[in-house]
Amino acid sequence: MQRRLANINIWTVTAMIIMILLLLPNLTIVTGIFSPSNENWAHMKEFVLESFITTSLILISATAVLTIIIGLSLAWIIAQYQFPLRRFLKWALILPLSIPPFIGAYTYHGIVNYTGIIQTTLRNTFGLELNPAYFDIMNMPGAIFIYTMFLYPYVYTITRIFLSQQSASLIESARMLGKGPLRIFFQVVIPISRVSIIGGASLVVLEVLNDYGVVKYYGIQTFTTGIFQAWFGLGDIETSIKLAASLMGFVIFVLIIEKLLRGKRQYSYSTTKVRPLPLIQLKGWKAFMATSYGLIILSLGFIIPVVQLIDWMLLTFGTIPTEDFLHYVKNSVTVAGISATVIIVFALIVGNFNRLVHGKVAKLLPKITILGYSIPGAVIAVAVVTAFIALDRFLAPIYGILGLGTTLVLSVSLTMLIAAYIIRFFAIGYNSIESGYDKIGTDFRDASRLLGAGITKTFFKVDVPMLKGAIISGFIVVFIDILKEIPLTLILRPFNFDTLSTKAFQYASDEKIMEASQASLVIVCISALAIIVFYKFLEKEPD
Repeated sequence: MQRRLANINIWTVTAMIIMILLLLPNLTIVTGIFSPSNENWAHMKEFVLESFITTSLILISATAVLTIIIGLSLAWIIAQYQFPLRRFLKWALILPLSIPPFIGAYTYHGIVNYTGIIQTTLRNTFGLELNPAYFDIMNMPGAIFIYTMFLYPYVYTITRIFLSQQSASLIESARMLGKGPLRIFFQVVIPISRVSIIGGASLVVLEVLNDYGVVKYYGIQTFTTGIFQAWFGLGDIETSIKLAASLMGFVIFVLIIEKLLRGKRQYSYSTTKVRPLPLIQLKGWKAFMATSYGLIILSLGFIIPVVQLIDWMLLTFGTIPTEDFLHYVKNSVTVAGISATVIIVFALIVGNFNRLVHGKVAKLLPKITILGYSIPGAVIAVAVVTAFIALDRFLAPIYGILGLGTTLVLSVSLTMLIAAYIIRFFAIGYNSIESGYDKIGTDFRDASRLLGAGITKTFFKVDVPMLKGAIISGFIVVFIDILKEIPLTLILRPFNFDTLSTKAFQYASDEKIMEASQASLVIVCISALAIIVFYKFLEKEPD
């Protein structure tokens, strides 16, 4: 009994320490609200804060509406109808997620600008000299287009899986009542899919609020660009904290709206035999339209940007020294690999704690911990810097004893960047591990305990081997997300430390968009490979 309590205490204490460490940095943002204001904050509050809010609202509202329209329509077509290339489009339509929006932003700018392929072809082939302003994409509508094309898969994926697994009786009953396809779509499909639609759209909104690359490159002022300007332009971390607190409040407001939109409406099946939707064969012009629609969206969101990146890579191959490029790859793989490993280990500990300890507090703390994913990277960066500077000041006497000759050690090291990655992406790893725990249940664990094995031994001998799939999948997803991260890396990276994403962003910002293609293609290829593995080969939903 004492041994069992000791084991429980070890898991409990370790998990509590992890959860506190994950939550603590963000508390610095809350305390920063009450710090004294300075002239920079007073100026921003009076002249630009309203603009940040307005711009952010326009971006998230327009993007959410468009991604819902595209994602839901594609999900319904794929889930309901059979037509040429459906099996290919079912997983290929998710590939735009492999292209970070900032890469899509500079790629499309290169395609449509004066020296791009569109205007060049119009001039040289057709003799048309059109006003370049007609092709200007570096504005608010252009940013909305970029976000829509590369983020719609969030809505598409979640909604398609939901519709594919829905009971066919709901749709068949509507047909028997004489409802046509359009009325079924608007009166049945949309209401029963509301939770999935809002869930996917909320992920889109959070990604837009987190983004820095697109708005910076297109010259659009948002909270994120304001935080960067206050920090790097003015050297004012206090104003950055207050802007971060404002953005955090804005995100909380968005999450409350999302919760209200979800509502409490529930739907029950009219039969216990839940069957997936039977596919309806489309023929003639209807089949052509369905295939064309899917291919157009896929082309805009993946094929066209990738083809342009490949063309630029071939034109600039060799201009970046191979040694430097491999160094960027090494940096990216190192920080992503270390961070993903730590996240999975932490997720395993917290997940096991969640299973072992009962009570409302024990169940609530892990849920609070994963809120880090809903907080934009720029906010987490400000929080982590503030926390690490305070930690360095606390450890300054020890640094003096060790003869380091500086009071800033941890706050200028790779440790700070990795800590920020862990806070930002812990939710992704934890959700994967938690779903793995749910699947394996507690029967094998209980059997091991009855045979006299301790909690720790049971964890390593029974739980971990059974969680192998969840561990691998969680690691890969976290690794890919870290590989594409921009705001955190730009703010927190040590001096002269570049990754594939930061280097691509720097080249694009310096108008060297062709040179940016090599790093961008590596990111896209790795991400696309992971997506294909997860959604084509591991997906087990019926066709």
